[in-house]
Formats: sequence, C-alpha cells, structure tokens
Amino acid sequence: MLSRVSDSLYWMSRYLERAEHTARVMNVQLNLMLERGAGSDDRHWARVLRELGVELSEDCPPAPVLAQSLIHDNANPSSIVGCIVAARENARQVREQISSEMWEQLNRLFHQVKQDDEVGDVRDFLYAIRDGAHLFQGITDSTMTHGEGWQFIQTGRFLERTVAVAMLVGVHFGEFHANRVLEPEPLEWIGLLQSCTAFEAYCKAYTADLRPDRIAEFLVLNAIFPHSIRFSADALEASLKQIGMETSKQRSARVQRIAGRLQATLAFGQIDEIMNSGLHSYLDTVRRQCTQVHGALYQTYINYPVEAALGA
Repeated sequence: MLSRVSDSLYWMSRYLERAEHTARVMNVQLNLMLERGAGSDDRHWARVLRELGVELSEDCPPAPVLAQSLIHDNANPSSIVGCIVAARENARQVREQISSEMWEQLNRLFHQVKQDDEVGDVRDFLYAIRDGAHLFQGITDSTMTHGEGWQFIQTGRFLERTVAVAMLVGVHFGEFHANRVLEPEPLEWIGLLQSCTAFEAYCKAYTADLRPDRIAEFLVLNAIFPHSIRFSADALEASLKQIGMETSKQRSARVQRIAGRLQATLAFGQIDEIMNSGLHSYLDTVRRQCTQVHGALYQTYINYPVEAALGA
C-alpha cells in the first residue's frame, strides 16, 4: 500500500476517534453540571480540559471559554469541528480506498457539523458527533475489506483511544485520588466511567460499588471492554501484526516489538502493584510507549527511506 494512503487512513481514523472522545467527555461534563452545586464549574472545566490534553496557563482565557473553543473553533485542529474537517479531508484523498458508504457517512457528518456549528443546541451537536462516529465505524467494519487499509484504520483508532483514555484516567485520579484534600463524591467516579462509556459495564462486573482501585482496574486492565486501555493496546498490537505480514519481517520488527512491549505492560499488570507504585507514572509510561509506536509506525510504513522499500 502507498505510504500516503496508509497515512490518510491512519489519520482519518485518529481524528474521528478524537472527535468522538472529546464530544463524549464534554457531554458528560454538561450533564454533571446539572447535578453539582453552583460555583464549581470553572474548576471542573479546567480538569476536563486537562483530561483532553489541553495545556492551561495563567494568561489563557477562562476554562469554560476554552471548552467552548474546543467544540467549535475551526482554527483549533484539536477542536471537534477541526477533527471532523481533518478526517473528511484525509478520507477525500483516499476515496478510492474506502467504500462509498464510508465516504457518504463521513461527508454527511461533516455537513451536519458545519450546519450545527452555526445554530443549534450544543447537546444535539455533541450527540450528533457521537452517533455519527459510531455509525461510521460500523459502516467501515461492514463495507470495507478487512485487509491492510482496514488495519491502518484500526491502528489509528486504537492508538488514539489508548492515549486518550490514559490521559483521562491519569488526570482524574491525580485530582481525586492522589490529592487527599479533595474528597470526590460518587458523582465524580460515575462521571469518569460515563466518559469511557463504562458505567453499565463496570456495574455488571463489580456491581455499583464505586471503589477507585476497581475503577482503575476496569478502565486500565480489563481485557474485554472496548474502551479499556488494555483492550485498545491488544487491538493495536493485533492490527500492527497483521500489517507486518504484508511486509518483510525485518522492516516491521521494530514497530511490532514496541507495540508488543506496550501490550505486555498492560497484560501482565497487577492493579495493587500499579496503585502502590503510582498510577500516574504507570499511565505516563503507557502514553510514552504510544508515542514510540507512532514514531516507529511512521519510520516503518510512511516516512521510510527508499533503501528500506527496495530491500523489502
């Protein structure tokens, strides 16, 4: 597969996953605002922004203003609108590689977002992003051949999800678990689970006993829940292994080795050891390994030297 095609499929998937994750987290925050007391919105929005990877400084606008820009700001490539625009542009460049149903759905979502960006309720906008992204993923799995191109889409989706959930869980536990000054209400733990679409699944596994160590174990180490970090790392490693079967073992060895190390870090993790040694540092390691996977992926399949291709 051409490197430009791989790159576009990979980023199309990453941007769409990022938009869906941001919409879901911000929608949960809007719902929680109705349950909390007045006067605490700024602090909670600041935490949500950090959970989404937004760096805050003393001279930046108020957190609710920044949160609004993360939804609609076209100039911000990490905003929801910016991600949808970027995903569509990447899909447009590889229309011959994706199904017509995929293009129609993403194009429909793009026009819906641009329309709702001008007028409309923010909740309807966020629900449209969530539902549209889920529909695109289902259409992709149902209409596209599960070959190399589909595997690059899976790689982008699950690498983005691993990074996003690790950031979300790390910041949340850093504020409400490591910081003993703040005593979180059960509502905050419910919000964390809902931000990962995990509340019902968690209750089925542990009942409604909202213990921080069990929440961490479920979101980090559960092997069968689609939005856990371990599940995402397993899917990432499996997709890279399938992609590697299409190239020489020598070329694909490095990226598979790094992805395998990430997968092993989670597969053999024990929650008591992780909590005792520090969940934040553990998740930092996971995110650092994801950065290494991304770099190795680019060196192997996208920005590789000509000599590597000729020797494959």
